[in-house]
Amino acid sequence: MTITANIHSAKTHFSRLIQSVLAGDEVIIAKAGKPLACIIPYQERHPTNRTPGSARGRFRMAKDFEAPLSEKELLDWEQ
Repeated sequence: MTITANIHSAKTHFSRLIQSVLAGDEVIIAKAGKPLACIIPYQERHPTNRTPGSARGRFRMAKDFEAPLSEKELLDWEQ
């Protein structure tokens, strides 16, 4: 089941909403009816074993990767 609560109601009934999430419900926090966030149960993340260099040879850098940006590109980044 999906429960939608506005921000004020969510602050007032936070504990109740957490209990609903733990019971399997999805809780959506909204402002003026527009969904902003979703509360879901926390799941422990287990570290994965990474192998350094496993992507070697799969990606290439452009030769001009470190070249200065053009004036247009600089202006685009400043916006």
